[in-house]
Amino acid sequence: MARGPGSSLGLLRNPAQLVIMNQAKFLTGNLFRHVTVMSLTSSVGLMAVFAVDFVDMIFISMLGKAELAAAVGYAGAILFFTTSFNIGVAIAAGALVARALGSGDQELARQRASNALLAGTIFAVLFSLVVWQFLDPLVTLIGAKEPAHEFAVDYLAIVVPTLPFLLLGMAGGAVLRAHGNAKWAMFATVFGGLVNAVLDPILIFGFGLELTGAALSSAAARVAIAASALYPIFRFHGGLAFPRLPDFIRDLPPIAAIAFPAILTQLATPVGQAFVTRWMAGFGEDAVAGMAIVARMTPVAFGTIFALSGAVGPIVGQNCGAGQFDRVRRTLADALLFTGLFVLGMTALLFVLRQPIADLFEADGIALTLIYLFCGPLALAFFFNGALFVSNACFNNLGRPFYSTWLNWGRHTLGTIPFVWLGAMLYGAPGVLIGQALGGILFGVAAVVLARWTIRDVELHGGAPKGPGIFQRQARQVILFFARR
Repeated sequence: MARGPGSSLGLLRNPAQLVIMNQAKFLTGNLFRHVTVMSLTSSVGLMAVFAVDFVDMIFISMLGKAELAAAVGYAGAILFFTTSFNIGVAIAAGALVARALGSGDQELARQRASNALLAGTIFAVLFSLVVWQFLDPLVTLIGAKEPAHEFAVDYLAIVVPTLPFLLLGMAGGAVLRAHGNAKWAMFATVFGGLVNAVLDPILIFGFGLELTGAALSSAAARVAIAASALYPIFRFHGGLAFPRLPDFIRDLPPIAAIAFPAILTQLATPVGQAFVTRWMAGFGEDAVAGMAIVARMTPVAFGTIFALSGAVGPIVGQNCGAGQFDRVRRTLADALLFTGLFVLGMTALLFVLRQPIADLFEADGIALTLIYLFCGPLALAFFFNGALFVSNACFNNLGRPFYSTWLNWGRHTLGTIPFVWLGAMLYGAPGVLIGQALGGILFGVAAVVLARWTIRDVELHGGAPKGPGIFQRQARQVILFFARR
């Protein structure tokens, strides 16, 4: 149903805003430049948040209590799980808005952005309540023991209830990127990172709250991210459509068609990471603390690669909506080229800085070994994680989100469990990380092959299968595709 400007919660104020709102900027121009600009601006925001987590770990390490560092590692695995829900909703919001803009329907883009945010917030509240109620068994499930267990539960009890604010921030940022407004999406997360960075030392050291102070800082940062992501949507892109029940119900199926498999896709990563954490716990708290340091280093070093999925998605979505599949294929190729160049450069930098990084955390023993391992061959293997991220962006924005689900779950089960088990048997704690990386290579290659075929398939046959059998049909398509190979 078409609606006039009066139904918006935020009215356009001047012609410049109208131009920004109506522009599907990725339908023309150099695609490598679009990929680069979107990835770098998106990664600045991501790295602002990840860098604060990195600083959290430095502050906690400075307290000289291994059980606190281990607690951060355990809590991180649970938070990764909860954040995956938000990422799935953000993917759905971004994909639907980008495709609507590519087809030239700005009102549909605004309506779907509004309903995706509303649906996501409702379910985030319910999801966070469930997780909060079961924090103790969840932390036990990933192998935490006292006293780290109690510290992890206390930390999570403060941070988990802020999940709905993080959803608004992440999904709002996805809507901004779908409009091509990567700058304001970046500012939102940078602002949240600054809030966290300012509060961390004050609460951790100034008030002597230690891990509780870090948790309160993270909670405040999530509220700040939500507010600063929503502001530019109202300021530059016409605001949000007023929620109306018939429109909300009508938009739930297309939102769920992407969000549900995208959430399942994202949940695969923390499930795999929880298995790795539990296996690493068998080598002692020093090994878990070393893994936690590597886990904080990874998004700081490769935040640009983590940002690829959200950055490439709007480019694919707009061009798919406009039927420009030659540009969709070129986007995939240019994104992989960008990934390779970035990983090579970052690996070289990490190798040079491996000793100063180890000194920063005062690492020794097994923790030092894990840091050195990461700042070398394992960093190179991150290219294949990037290939999977790029391919997932293609699947989600081409109407084949369950392809992402199957590949991610395969990567974090078949591509993790046997490799980690074998690595641990052969090389101990370092073998856990080695096995995890080797599984990623296999599934990164498979994802790119399937993404190329999917672009061609959508070009020839249109959107994704619809109806109650969508999961089974898309699963069968994936199996048949690889069986033919």
